[in-house]
Amino acid sequence: MASQRVSCGRDFTSSPDINGTLNEAVKSGFDFACVPVVNPRFKREFFNGPAKNRRAALTRSDMLLTSEDWSSLIVGKMSPWLQLDSTNEIIRKNSIVAFKQELAFASHLSVPAILIPLKGPNCANLARVLNSFVLQGHNHQFWMRVPMIAPEDSLGDVFEEEEEEGKTELKHDTWHWWNTLRLICDCNKKISIALEVTENLPSTQAIDRWCGEPVKAAILPTSIFLTNKKGYPVLSRAHQQLVKRLFKLDAQMIIVGNCRHGDKGMRSYQQYLDHLWQNQDPPDKVMQFAKGYEDYLQCPLQPLMDNLESQTYEVFEKDPFKYSQYQKAVLLALQDRVKETNSKVVVVMVLGAGRGPLVTASMNAARKADIKIRVYAVEKNPNAVVTLENLKCEVWGDLVTVVSCDMRTWDPPEKADIIVSELLGSFGDNELSPECLDGAERFLKDDGISIPVNYTSFLAPLSSPKLWTETRNCKDQNKPADAPFETPYVVKLHNMNVLDTAQPLFHFHHPNRVKGEIPDNNRYEVLRFNVQESVLLHGFAGYFECVLYADVTLSIVPETHSPGMFSWFPMYFPIKEPVFVRSGNHIAVQFWRINDGKKVWYEWCISEPEVKPIHNPNGRAYTIGL
Repeated sequence: MASQRVSCGRDFTSSPDINGTLNEAVKSGFDFACVPVVNPRFKREFFNGPAKNRRAALTRSDMLLTSEDWSSLIVGKMSPWLQLDSTNEIIRKNSIVAFKQELAFASHLSVPAILIPLKGPNCANLARVLNSFVLQGHNHQFWMRVPMIAPEDSLGDVFEEEEEEGKTELKHDTWHWWNTLRLICDCNKKISIALEVTENLPSTQAIDRWCGEPVKAAILPTSIFLTNKKGYPVLSRAHQQLVKRLFKLDAQMIIVGNCRHGDKGMRSYQQYLDHLWQNQDPPDKVMQFAKGYEDYLQCPLQPLMDNLESQTYEVFEKDPFKYSQYQKAVLLALQDRVKETNSKVVVVMVLGAGRGPLVTASMNAARKADIKIRVYAVEKNPNAVVTLENLKCEVWGDLVTVVSCDMRTWDPPEKADIIVSELLGSFGDNELSPECLDGAERFLKDDGISIPVNYTSFLAPLSSPKLWTETRNCKDQNKPADAPFETPYVVKLHNMNVLDTAQPLFHFHHPNRVKGEIPDNNRYEVLRFNVQESVLLHGFAGYFECVLYADVTLSIVPETHSPGMFSWFPMYFPIKEPVFVRSGNHIAVQFWRINDGKKVWYEWCISEPEVKPIHNPNGRAYTIGL
């Protein structure tokens, strides 16, 4: 892991002596302390009441700690008695003034984060005041303290039979509380979640939904800890799994409540969390490769238009799985080809040879099968051709002919028994493999073999406030304001929630020969997905699955992902406005692939639960050049 230990803080209900509080937290192994900005019993009255004219310092002096300690060791807490959305006008107005006071003083202290309790679905006024403060440019993080399950005293008459449909869910499901506040605050990325883990956990789908949200901290009451045989605090297996998922989101832990394990002390809670941190499953090769790229939006490669750099080739050539699969596929194809044709020499053409890994894989396969081959390595990038020429001279010899040419315009001296290509993008066809191979199939023998044989793109709806916010920040002065939302991105999906199983979208096969017909790679499909928990839809995740030959496959679809393969991250197709989808409803997406002879592009739109405008019409924001 990047960090050697868990980041863990302790929550204090009150702090009469801030130095003593901080020392107590540090001695118990905690990294920071959550303390009230103002004494929680110090209620102020600004409009009427006996305390209106009281003159006293609002809270302790800022000089009790150094500025360095305030800004690194203290998380400020807003007073629990504040009710900014009270129906009582005096209470509401009084709370607003007090809330602003506390925010201002917390800002004066430069604390890194401010903890604000979210008590129910009626939070419009709290959201407005908070948003106003955030927009003033303050650099703090604002952590909304949200319980995973609503406490009973906040539900009121939630189960009254006469309540309108959806109102019960709004009051009972605390995710709706958070969703209301963040939408009013226009999804400001400075406002995030401190998720209070409850003794009873919600459904798996509800937990998945929380793990797609910007959870910056997890609040763990000591009351949810069990006691092991030695008297130490431990968590149930379900709670352990949740905490480990939150570790992966880099959430900080906060212990709240009194010590419930006798002489073990508060340090035992921190030590146990650190134990869980240290005993996480080690990252696999994909996670190691993706470290630092999580939720980082990248523009898809366009190898037809742009020549790839050496560094790009080098990264993908390190894949431990992909080329071994290609070698298996070529081996099986060679064996089948010799059985069918009794050929003494099999002609293999590697189309888009890059720096030669597929050539090497093909020659290794031939050597293993004891079959003679003649290889043509076709590559349009003149810089990569330099590498191919050197490999021919130093390693391959006369068995390989290097061709510096676009495969679509090459006039070969003979036809191929087998063509091998690696032209797939994260969405399968998005690097124009169909068009390239259609153009090259004229020099494949009538009974020849294409590797890959076929590939299929997949699509799944997802919720990810982080990805949507990152997309909104991808502004380009030379493009319309909506252009970032009409552009697909390659991204290592991390802080997100896939809402349903990915479904197949577009299918392509090779050779693509139909007598009397010109190959048509335009596509249109409609996919429908089920939603089990109410959620915000932020776009769609794109994947692909590929059959190289026979039973040899490659896949980045989550359910069938090839083990250890990292050559492709998924695609993300954003939408302009998040769409609220109620539990039990459907999501329908219309998807097009369009080729006008000069370029290819995708268009997509949502038709359920709401009808939304088409994204990227006529390829106005994103196209793939032919």
